[in-house]
Amino acid sequence: MPRWVTASAPCRGRRSSRAGRTAVVAVLLAAGGLLVTSALRDTLTYYRTPGEVLGDPDATREQVRLGGDVVPGSLHRTGDLVVFRLAEGGREITVEQRGVPPETFREGEGAVVEGTLAADGVFHADHVVVRHGNEYRPSTAPAEPVDAR
Repeated sequence: MPRWVTASAPCRGRRSSRAGRTAVVAVLLAAGGLLVTSALRDTLTYYRTPGEVLGDPDATREQVRLGGDVVPGSLHRTGDLVVFRLAEGGREITVEQRGVPPETFREGEGAVVEGTLAADGVFHADHVVVRHGNEYRPSTAPAEPVDAR
């Protein structure tokens, strides 16, 4: 038997083995990516404005995140029910939430609520988060140190 025939046979086996391992790794990575994507799809909620939510006929079917400014004079508390209106871009939605909102929740400030829009147009919030700017401003220190005597 010629020498080149015996030398090439083991080489083909290594190539097909390497290609097989590469294919298995590619399939496993693709399957893992699909699992992660499908798991995240159910946990994502989108930030929308009142105009977008009111203009979407399917908004009552899904959990959404709604953002806007709390309309001054619209905040009312009755027991554990908090009712207020969120406005953005000239559109408003009435929001109802059971429980205590964050301490920094105030009229005229930005807020993001997560929940569902009812058929009657009232947004039922599960969570309320106060929106804030991305600038940090330290509190103003007294001009002179306070004497501790």
